[in-house]
Amino acid sequence: MQYDVIIIGGSYAGLAAGLQLARARRRVLVVDAGVRRNRFASASHGFFGHDGVPPADLAALGREQILAYPTVEWHEGEARQVEPVEGGYAVCLGDTSARASRIILATGIRDILPAIAGLEARWGRHVFHCPYCHGFELDEGPVGVIASSPMAVHQAMMLPDWGPTTLFTNGVYVPEGEELAALERRGVVLEHAHVTGLEGEGVDVVLADGRRISMAGAFVQPRMEMASGIAHQMGLAFEEGPLGAFVQTSEMKQTSRPGVFACGDMARAAGSVSFAVADGTMAGLAAHRSLIFGL
Repeated sequence: MQYDVIIIGGSYAGLAAGLQLARARRRVLVVDAGVRRNRFASASHGFFGHDGVPPADLAALGREQILAYPTVEWHEGEARQVEPVEGGYAVCLGDTSARASRIILATGIRDILPAIAGLEARWGRHVFHCPYCHGFELDEGPVGVIASSPMAVHQAMMLPDWGPTTLFTNGVYVPEGEELAALERRGVVLEHAHVTGLEGEGVDVVLADGRRISMAGAFVQPRMEMASGIAHQMGLAFEEGPLGAFVQTSEMKQTSRPGVFACGDMARAAGSVSFAVADGTMAGLAAHRSLIFGL
């Protein structure tokens, strides 16, 4: 099977990339394992025109629209391996393979959550990482920031715009000097007792000294890792961000390997649906132009 472009990852970035190529009448294969990063959230926020839409509905609509184009095909499953061949790349799809002149990676990332009892069960519903995505729905109620990295100070500085904020330092990072003064100016309360768990219908932060502090929602700083091993398998260059490594790309989303583009959360220090769609659009346009003008 020979395509102009194979897109690995059929979530928001991959769909946006594929749409540009479909409209350019290029033959495209989208390979998707169906595991979106925001599958735990009940609604996607901040994407103009689709604010509050359930993530699954948004992805399903994108898939329906892209498959309406006659040059697009869809493969449900994982891409196992990508190898260079004459004229492009071969993608292993289990028992079969496909070839393309260009590859777009949109495989996303996986959030590695702090090991706190009750946190994983509340992820995406009462515990979050992005205030722009979820802060408004907390209705200006009390907000907790549970430190798992120095990035907790950054979150704690931002979150008073969404509600009165408590920073649970949790023995991980204790702000001092100017950081401490800046938090005080923002009205952030510091709580130094260790967090032993999260309980209750919402978020009751349970502390080592037995106290329980009720919050409308809590924020943490998960580490991120590639949701797929393809980028590492291909030997792509990475950059180190505050939350983990991400694939290095040019402004046109070109990776360190010729003919391979990357977009979405896997190619950003931090992301959102809006950023993923913008990145995917750029990757699709860039891949198409490279087919015409060369790399």
